[in-house]
Amino acid sequence: MQPAIYGLAGESLTADERDFFKDADPAGYILFRRNCVGADQLRALTDSLRALHGRDDVPILIDQEGGRVARMQPPVWPQFPEAGRFADLYAKAPISAIEAARANAQALAVMLKEAGINVNCLPLLDVRQEGAHDIIGDRALGAEPMQVAALGRAVLEGMAAAGVVGVVKHMPGHGRSTSDSHVEPPVVNASDEELDLDIEPFRTLRNAPMGMTSHVVYTAWDAERPASLSPGVIGDIIRGRIGFDGFLMSDDLGMHALTGGFDERAQGVVAAGCDAALHCSGDMAEMVAVAKGLGEMTDAALKRLDRAMASVADAAQAASYDELAAKRDALLAYV
Repeated sequence: MQPAIYGLAGESLTADERDFFKDADPAGYILFRRNCVGADQLRALTDSLRALHGRDDVPILIDQEGGRVARMQPPVWPQFPEAGRFADLYAKAPISAIEAARANAQALAVMLKEAGINVNCLPLLDVRQEGAHDIIGDRALGAEPMQVAALGRAVLEGMAAAGVVGVVKHMPGHGRSTSDSHVEPPVVNASDEELDLDIEPFRTLRNAPMGMTSHVVYTAWDAERPASLSPGVIGDIIRGRIGFDGFLMSDDLGMHALTGGFDERAQGVVAAGCDAALHCSGDMAEMVAVAKGLGEMTDAALKRLDRAMASVADAAQAASYDELAAKRDALLAYV
């Protein structure tokens, strides 16, 4: 199996994609708005990915956070609230906020499972910092680590209850960034002591099944390389101080925070300690370059991937989407 997660170009698999993916046998796939047009179309697409490999549990990822980050859009699919709504409720009624976040995440997962999607890149455990770039902003679950961890745990539990694996991001914390890693490499000059606050939610939820690295440079830990490419940040901070032993993927290789060819980028993140390189654009030439930079997934990474997918294998959905959404809305009405 190749240590890569690839995007797709459009609404259905092309002949070239079928041939490439069959040969590459990647760890999984990630979907974007260009892939999500209609309910029947999306289910047919995810079914085709499972059939391609004969694996019912092939990871099919999406970034369906709610608010401004949502690949499945109305009117086909419902709109979900941004994380900041739950942070606002937490300030008034923490228990109600936790219950609302759990119900929302479970409702979200019910929708995803119906579409054949089994991994959601959520929750963000980035601690919101005043004066930072708005790339995180209202996507954050709060500015206090204990609150972020409490709400993040509820999100993981809610999604798992409906059979969807969560991905904690952006390790070891994107909340201080003053720029957007999609556009340029963010540099965080905070001290090791200050950064200990940023990693606290990740440390609390270190048993999460999957995680995603950031493309942020933390000068206190590695002044030369972003976290995704830093053996020190991944080994000493993410695997060490945080204690995360789940399946670890990079953020998107196509972001402008990274430089060099796509083969170099893919090789670099895996060499640094990521279990898989994430490539999102669906551009075939870029994917071929990514594949050239990669070998086979390590045994340790395979075990972590299997463990992550097995964590939701026995999920038995009891509540309906309507029940869960109504519960969430009633709780959010307090603010």
